[in-house]
Amino acid sequence: MRFLDGHRPAYDLTYDDIFIVPNRSDVTSRFDVDLSTSDGTGTTIPVVVANMTAVAGRRMAETVARRGGIVVLPQDLRIEAVRQTVDFVKSRDLIADTPVTLGPEDSVSDAVALIHKRAHGVAVVVADDKPVGLVTEAATVGVDRFARVRDVAVTDFVTVPAHTDPKQVFQYLEHAHIDVAVLTGPDGSLAGVLTRIGAVRAGIYSPNVDAKGRLRIAAAVGINGDVAAKAQALAEAGVDVLVVDTAHGHQVKMLDAIKAVASLDLGLPLAAGNVVSAEGTRDLINAGASIVKVGVGPGAMCTTRMMTGVGRPQFSAVVECAAAAKELGG
Repeated sequence: MRFLDGHRPAYDLTYDDIFIVPNRSDVTSRFDVDLSTSDGTGTTIPVVVANMTAVAGRRMAETVARRGGIVVLPQDLRIEAVRQTVDFVKSRDLIADTPVTLGPEDSVSDAVALIHKRAHGVAVVVADDKPVGLVTEAATVGVDRFARVRDVAVTDFVTVPAHTDPKQVFQYLEHAHIDVAVLTGPDGSLAGVLTRIGAVRAGIYSPNVDAKGRLRIAAAVGINGDVAAKAQALAEAGVDVLVVDTAHGHQVKMLDAIKAVASLDLGLPLAAGNVVSAEGTRDLINAGASIVKVGVGPGAMCTTRMMTGVGRPQFSAVVECAAAAKELGG
Protein backbone atom coordinates (compact mmCIF):
# COMPACT_ATOMS: atom_id res chain seq x y z
CA MET A 1 0.00 0.00 0.00
CA ARG A 2 1.22 3.52 -0.75
CA PHE A 3 -0.28 6.99 -0.73
CA LEU A 4 -0.67 8.84 -4.02
CA ASP A 5 2.10 11.37 -4.64
CA GLY A 6 1.43 14.55 -2.71
CA HIS A 7 -1.59 13.07 -0.94
CA ARG A 8 -0.11 11.84 2.34
CA PRO A 9 -2.15 13.65 5.01
CA ALA A 10 -0.71 15.36 8.06
CA TYR A 11 -3.36 13.76 10.29
CA ASP A 12 -4.52 10.27 11.20
CA LEU A 13 -7.15 8.43 9.16
CA THR A 14 -9.73 5.78 9.85
CA TYR A 15 -11.12 3.43 7.19
CA ASP A 16 -14.10 5.65 6.40
CA ASP A 17 -11.68 8.44 5.46
CA ILE A 18 -10.04 6.64 2.56
CA PHE A 19 -10.63 5.23 -0.90
CA ILE A 20 -8.45 2.65 -2.61
CA VAL A 21 -7.39 3.78 -6.06
CA PRO A 22 -7.30 0.79 -8.45
CA ASN A 23 -4.11 0.03 -10.33
CA ARG A 24 -3.26 -2.04 -13.38
CA SER A 25 -3.57 -5.75 -12.60
CA ASP A 26 -3.12 -9.10 -14.31
CA VAL A 27 -5.55 -10.84 -11.93
CA THR A 28 -8.40 -12.24 -14.01
CA SER A 29 -10.70 -13.33 -11.17
CA ARG A 30 -11.19 -12.63 -7.49
CA PHE A 31 -10.84 -16.37 -6.96
CA ASP A 32 -7.23 -16.11 -8.13
CA VAL A 33 -6.35 -13.93 -5.14
CA ASP A 34 -4.68 -15.80 -2.28
CA LEU A 35 -5.63 -14.28 1.09
CA SER A 36 -4.01 -16.96 3.24
CA THR A 37 -1.51 -15.95 5.91
CA SER A 38 1.98 -17.18 6.69
CA ASP A 39 1.90 -16.27 10.38
CA GLY A 40 1.13 -19.78 11.63
CA THR A 41 -2.57 -19.18 12.32
CA GLY A 42 -3.54 -21.07 9.15
CA THR A 43 -6.20 -18.56 8.14
CA THR A 44 -7.16 -18.57 4.47
CA ILE A 45 -9.22 -15.38 4.75
CA PRO A 46 -8.40 -12.31 6.90
CA VAL A 47 -11.15 -12.85 9.46
CA VAL A 48 -10.42 -13.13 13.20
CA VAL A 49 -13.12 -13.05 15.86
CA ALA A 50 -11.76 -11.29 18.95
CA ASN A 51 -11.93 -12.81 22.41
CA MET A 52 -15.24 -11.30 23.48
CA THR A 53 -17.47 -13.11 25.95
CA ALA A 54 -20.83 -14.18 24.45
CA VAL A 55 -19.40 -13.74 20.94
CA ALA A 56 -16.42 -16.05 20.64
CA GLY A 57 -17.98 -19.40 21.50
CA ARG A 58 -17.76 -22.88 20.04
CA ARG A 59 -20.54 -22.34 17.49
CA MET A 60 -18.84 -19.22 16.17
CA ALA A 61 -15.47 -21.00 16.24
CA GLU A 62 -16.54 -23.91 14.05
CA THR A 63 -18.37 -21.70 11.56
CA VAL A 64 -15.57 -19.15 11.14
CA ALA A 65 -12.83 -21.81 10.91
CA ARG A 66 -14.90 -23.66 8.32
CA ARG A 67 -14.76 -20.51 6.17
CA GLY A 68 -11.02 -20.02 6.72
CA GLY A 69 -10.84 -17.62 9.67
CA ILE A 70 -10.20 -18.20 13.36
CA VAL A 71 -11.91 -17.42 16.66
CA VAL A 72 -10.10 -16.41 19.85
CA LEU A 73 -11.77 -17.77 22.98
CA PRO A 74 -12.13 -15.30 25.89
CA GLN A 75 -9.48 -15.24 28.59
CA ASP A 76 -11.99 -15.71 31.43
CA LEU A 77 -13.04 -19.21 30.34
CA ARG A 78 -12.15 -22.03 32.69
CA ILE A 79 -9.57 -24.43 31.28
CA GLU A 80 -12.08 -27.28 31.32
CA ALA A 81 -14.49 -25.17 29.25
CA VAL A 82 -11.69 -24.36 26.83
CA ARG A 83 -10.81 -28.03 26.52
CA GLN A 84 -14.43 -28.99 25.82
CA THR A 85 -14.76 -26.22 23.22
CA VAL A 86 -11.52 -27.19 21.49
CA ASP A 87 -12.54 -30.86 21.40
CA PHE A 88 -15.93 -29.92 19.97
CA VAL A 89 -14.53 -27.65 17.24
CA LYS A 90 -11.88 -30.15 16.21
CA SER A 91 -14.49 -32.90 15.92
CA ARG A 92 -16.59 -30.87 13.47
CA ASP A 93 -16.88 -31.60 9.77
CA LEU A 94 -14.96 -29.28 7.43
CA ILE A 95 -18.00 -28.75 5.19
CA ALA A 96 -21.23 -29.92 6.83
CA ASP A 97 -22.86 -27.69 9.43
CA THR A 98 -23.77 -28.88 12.92
CA PRO A 99 -27.58 -28.78 13.32
CA VAL A 100 -29.70 -28.36 16.42
CA THR A 101 -31.55 -31.56 17.25
CA LEU A 102 -34.80 -32.59 18.92
CA GLY A 103 -36.38 -35.83 19.98
CA PRO A 104 -39.76 -36.88 18.55
CA GLU A 105 -41.44 -36.22 21.92
CA ASP A 106 -40.03 -32.71 22.34
CA SER A 107 -42.55 -29.90 22.11
CA VAL A 108 -43.15 -27.45 19.30
CA SER A 109 -42.18 -24.77 21.80
CA ASP A 110 -38.74 -26.39 22.08
CA ALA A 111 -38.43 -26.35 18.30
CA VAL A 112 -39.37 -22.67 18.03
CA ALA A 113 -36.67 -21.82 20.58
CA LEU A 114 -33.98 -23.75 18.70
CA ILE A 115 -34.63 -23.19 14.99
CA HIS A 116 -33.25 -19.65 14.93
CA LYS A 117 -29.96 -20.77 16.42
CA ARG A 118 -28.91 -22.00 12.99
CA ALA A 119 -28.87 -20.06 9.73
CA HIS A 120 -30.15 -23.08 7.79
CA GLY A 121 -33.57 -22.65 9.47
CA VAL A 122 -34.38 -26.19 10.59
CA ALA A 123 -34.12 -28.44 13.59
CA VAL A 124 -33.41 -32.11 12.94
CA VAL A 125 -35.59 -34.65 14.72
CA VAL A 126 -33.44 -37.59 15.82
CA ALA A 127 -34.50 -41.01 17.09
CA ASP A 128 -31.89 -43.63 18.04
CA ASP A 129 -29.18 -41.31 16.65
CA LYS A 130 -30.83 -41.35 13.22
CA PRO A 131 -32.56 -38.37 11.54
CA VAL A 132 -36.28 -38.97 11.12
CA GLY A 133 -37.60 -35.51 10.31
CA LEU A 134 -37.03 -31.79 9.91
CA VAL A 135 -38.91 -29.03 11.69
CA THR A 136 -39.09 -25.63 10.00
CA GLU A 137 -40.52 -22.39 11.32
CA ALA A 138 -43.34 -22.64 8.77
CA ALA A 139 -44.34 -26.02 10.20
CA THR A 140 -44.86 -24.47 13.64
CA VAL A 141 -47.11 -21.57 12.58
CA GLY A 142 -50.55 -21.87 14.13
CA VAL A 143 -49.63 -25.06 15.96
CA ASP A 144 -50.22 -25.57 19.67
CA ARG A 145 -46.89 -25.00 21.40
CA PHE A 146 -47.44 -28.10 23.53
CA ALA A 147 -47.82 -30.37 20.48
CA ARG A 148 -45.08 -32.91 19.81
CA VAL A 149 -42.57 -32.28 17.02
CA ARG A 150 -43.26 -35.75 15.59
CA ASP A 151 -46.65 -34.39 14.56
CA VAL A 152 -45.26 -31.43 12.60
CA ALA A 153 -41.91 -32.73 11.34
CA VAL A 154 -41.36 -33.13 7.60
CA THR A 155 -40.27 -36.69 6.86
CA ASP A 156 -39.71 -36.22 3.13
CA PHE A 157 -36.25 -34.62 3.05
CA VAL A 158 -32.98 -35.08 1.16
CA THR A 159 -30.54 -37.50 2.78
CA VAL A 160 -27.04 -38.12 1.46
CA PRO A 161 -23.97 -39.91 2.83
CA ALA A 162 -21.45 -37.80 4.69
CA HIS A 163 -18.57 -36.49 2.56
CA THR A 164 -20.70 -36.41 -0.58
CA ASP A 165 -19.31 -33.89 -3.07
CA PRO A 166 -20.96 -30.52 -2.29
CA LYS A 167 -21.68 -30.07 -6.00
CA GLN A 168 -23.81 -33.20 -5.91
CA VAL A 169 -25.58 -32.01 -2.78
CA PHE A 170 -26.34 -28.75 -4.56
CA GLN A 171 -27.94 -30.70 -7.42
CA TYR A 172 -29.93 -32.95 -5.09
CA LEU A 173 -31.45 -29.86 -3.45
CA GLU A 174 -32.40 -28.16 -6.71
CA HIS A 175 -36.01 -29.33 -6.58
CA ALA A 176 -36.29 -30.10 -2.86
CA HIS A 177 -39.05 -28.29 -0.96
CA ILE A 178 -36.69 -27.83 2.02
CA ASP A 179 -33.29 -26.40 1.15
CA VAL A 180 -31.41 -28.61 3.59
CA ALA A 181 -29.70 -31.92 2.95
CA VAL A 182 -29.18 -34.19 5.95
CA LEU A 183 -25.82 -35.95 5.90
CA THR A 184 -25.55 -39.38 7.49
CA GLY A 185 -22.77 -41.71 8.56
CA PRO A 186 -22.35 -45.32 7.39
CA ASP A 187 -24.70 -46.50 10.14
CA GLY A 188 -27.35 -43.93 9.22
CA SER A 189 -26.57 -41.67 12.17
CA LEU A 190 -26.75 -37.89 11.82
CA ALA A 191 -23.46 -36.42 10.55
CA GLY A 192 -24.52 -32.86 9.72
CA VAL A 193 -26.55 -30.74 7.33
CA LEU A 194 -25.76 -28.73 4.22
CA THR A 195 -27.80 -26.14 2.34
CA ARG A 196 -27.41 -25.10 -1.29
CA ILE A 197 -25.67 -21.91 -0.17
CA GLY A 198 -23.41 -23.99 2.05
CA ALA A 199 -22.55 -26.21 -0.88
CA VAL A 200 -21.61 -23.18 -2.96
CA ARG A 201 -19.49 -21.76 -0.14
CA ALA A 202 -17.66 -25.06 0.15
CA GLY A 203 -16.34 -24.46 -3.35
CA ILE A 204 -15.27 -20.89 -2.56
CA TYR A 205 -13.72 -21.03 0.89
CA SER A 206 -10.88 -23.20 2.21
CA PRO A 207 -11.24 -24.18 5.87
CA ASN A 208 -8.56 -23.29 8.40
CA VAL A 209 -7.18 -26.66 9.48
CA ASP A 210 -4.30 -27.93 11.58
CA ALA A 211 -1.72 -30.54 10.62
CA LYS A 212 -4.26 -33.29 11.29
CA GLY A 213 -6.90 -31.70 9.07
CA ARG A 214 -9.03 -30.42 11.95
CA LEU A 215 -10.48 -26.95 12.36
CA ARG A 216 -8.27 -24.47 14.21
CA ILE A 217 -9.11 -22.37 17.24
CA ALA A 218 -7.25 -19.80 19.34
CA ALA A 219 -7.52 -18.71 22.98
CA ALA A 220 -6.55 -15.64 24.96
CA VAL A 221 -4.74 -15.16 28.24
CA GLY A 222 -4.57 -11.93 30.23
CA ILE A 223 -1.54 -10.27 31.79
CA ASN A 224 -2.50 -10.87 35.44
CA GLY A 225 -1.88 -13.90 37.59
CA ASP A 226 0.30 -16.83 36.53
CA VAL A 227 0.29 -16.09 32.80
CA ALA A 228 2.80 -18.83 31.94
CA ALA A 229 0.78 -21.52 33.73
CA LYS A 230 -2.44 -20.43 31.99
CA ALA A 231 -0.70 -20.43 28.60
CA GLN A 232 0.72 -23.90 29.26
CA ALA A 233 -2.73 -25.17 30.18
CA LEU A 234 -4.26 -23.67 27.03
CA ALA A 235 -1.60 -25.33 24.89
CA GLU A 236 -2.27 -28.66 26.58
CA ALA A 237 -5.99 -28.15 25.93
CA GLY A 238 -5.19 -28.14 22.21
CA VAL A 239 -5.51 -24.52 21.11
CA ASP A 240 -3.65 -23.61 17.93
CA VAL A 241 -2.81 -19.97 18.67
CA LEU A 242 -2.20 -18.08 21.91
CA VAL A 243 -3.21 -14.43 22.33
CA VAL A 244 -1.87 -12.34 25.20
CA ASP A 245 -4.48 -9.61 25.39
CA THR A 246 -5.15 -6.38 27.24
CA ALA A 247 -6.70 -3.08 26.20
CA HIS A 248 -3.44 -1.15 26.58
CA GLY A 249 -0.77 -3.52 25.32
CA HIS A 250 2.20 -1.14 25.38
CA GLN A 251 3.03 -1.58 29.04
CA VAL A 252 5.71 -3.31 31.09
CA LYS A 253 3.32 -5.91 32.49
CA MET A 254 2.39 -6.97 28.95
CA LEU A 255 6.03 -7.24 27.93
CA ASP A 256 6.76 -9.41 30.97
CA ALA A 257 3.76 -11.63 30.15
CA ILE A 258 4.92 -12.09 26.55
CA LYS A 259 8.43 -13.00 27.69
CA ALA A 260 7.04 -15.52 30.17
CA VAL A 261 4.89 -17.25 27.55
CA ALA A 262 7.56 -17.11 24.84
CA SER A 263 10.08 -18.72 27.20
CA LEU A 264 7.87 -21.83 27.38
CA ASP A 265 8.60 -22.53 23.70
CA LEU A 266 5.16 -24.07 23.17
CA GLY A 267 5.48 -24.16 19.40
CA LEU A 268 2.36 -22.02 18.88
CA PRO A 269 1.99 -18.61 17.22
CA LEU A 270 1.96 -15.94 19.92
CA ALA A 271 -0.19 -12.89 19.29
CA ALA A 272 -0.19 -9.88 21.61
CA GLY A 273 -1.85 -6.48 21.84
CA ASN A 274 -3.36 -4.02 21.65
CA VAL A 275 -1.03 -1.31 20.37
CA VAL A 276 -1.38 1.57 17.90
CA SER A 277 2.19 2.76 17.38
CA ALA A 278 5.46 1.69 15.80
CA GLU A 279 7.17 1.80 19.18
CA GLY A 280 4.54 -0.43 20.73
CA THR A 281 4.81 -2.88 17.85
CA ARG A 282 8.58 -3.10 18.13
CA ASP A 283 8.46 -3.65 21.89
CA LEU A 284 5.92 -6.47 21.62
CA ILE A 285 7.86 -8.22 18.86
CA ASN A 286 11.17 -7.86 20.68
CA ALA A 287 9.53 -9.37 23.78
CA GLY A 288 8.58 -12.48 21.78
CA ALA A 289 5.28 -11.85 20.03
CA SER A 290 5.03 -13.29 16.52
CA ILE A 291 1.75 -11.46 15.74
CA VAL A 292 0.78 -7.98 16.89
CA LYS A 293 -2.86 -7.02 17.55
CA VAL A 294 -3.50 -3.44 16.46
CA GLY A 295 -6.24 -1.09 17.62
CA VAL A 296 -7.38 0.79 20.71
CA GLY A 297 -11.06 1.68 20.69
CA PRO A 298 -11.94 0.95 17.04
CA GLY A 299 -14.71 -1.61 17.55
CA ALA A 300 -18.44 -1.02 17.32
CA MET A 301 -18.87 -2.29 20.89
CA CYS A 302 -15.85 -0.45 22.34
CA THR A 303 -16.37 2.99 23.83
CA THR A 304 -12.79 3.63 24.92
CA ARG A 305 -12.28 6.55 22.55
CA MET A 306 -15.57 8.23 23.36
CA MET A 307 -15.34 7.77 27.12
CA THR A 308 -11.63 8.44 27.67
CA GLY A 309 -10.25 10.07 24.53
CA VAL A 310 -7.66 7.26 24.32
CA GLY A 311 -6.99 5.49 21.02
CA ARG A 312 -6.07 6.18 17.44
CA PRO A 313 -7.84 6.04 14.05
CA GLN A 314 -7.44 2.46 12.89
CA PHE A 315 -6.13 2.93 9.35
CA SER A 316 -3.19 5.07 10.47
CA ALA A 317 -2.51 2.70 13.37
CA VAL A 318 -2.37 -0.32 11.05
CA VAL A 319 -0.16 1.46 8.49
CA GLU A 320 2.38 2.50 11.12
CA CYS A 321 2.39 -0.80 13.01
CA ALA A 322 2.65 -2.85 9.80
CA ALA A 323 5.65 -0.79 8.66
CA ALA A 324 7.39 -1.33 12.00
CA ALA A 325 6.69 -5.08 11.89
CA LYS A 326 8.05 -5.27 8.34
CA GLU A 327 11.28 -3.65 9.46
CA LEU A 328 11.67 -6.46 11.97
CA GLY A 329 10.98 -9.15 9.38
CA GLY A 330 7.24 -9.50 9.92
